[in-house]
Amino acid sequence: MEVKSTSKYVRLSPKKARDVAREIQGLPVSSALDILNFTPKKAAQLIGKTLKTAIADAENNFSLDTNSLVIKEAVIGAAPCLRRYKPRAKGSAGPIIRRSSHISITLTGSAPEKKRRAARKSAEPKAEKPAAETAETAAPESEQA
Repeated sequence: MEVKSTSKYVRLSPKKARDVAREIQGLPVSSALDILNFTPKKAAQLIGKTLKTAIADAENNFSLDTNSLVIKEAVIGAAPCLRRYKPRAKGSAGPIIRRSSHISITLTGSAPEKKRRAARKSAEPKAEKPAAETAETAAPESEQA
C-alpha cells in the first residue's frame, strides 16, 4: 500500500530542498523524523510537515501501522517562480527570480491482508470419466434398489 502526500507552492528553492529530501529517502519514518528534527534548515521543517501529513493519512485513512512505514520517495519539483526586477546602473533593470517548489512524499507499508488459502495439489491427478459412463453406472444401482 502506498500513501502519497503533497505540499504545493512552498516558498523555498527546489535546489535547497532536494539536499534535505535525499537524506531521508529509503529510511523508516521514525528515523526520518529524527533526522528532520535535528537538521537546521528551513527545508527540514517544511518536509517534516509533509511527512507528518502522510503518516496521519496512512494511519487514519488506510489503517496502516506507523511503525512499518518506509519512505519510498521524496520528490521536490519546481513550482512557478515569482519574477521581480531591481533597478541597475544606466537605467537598466536586473531580474530577481524568487523560486518555489512542490514537495511530494510517498510512503509504503504492508497493508493488513486477509490470509489466502493456498491451492492444494494432490500427488496423483484424478482421471476424469466421460459423462456417459457415469450415467450408465448410476442407472443399474438405482434399479437394484
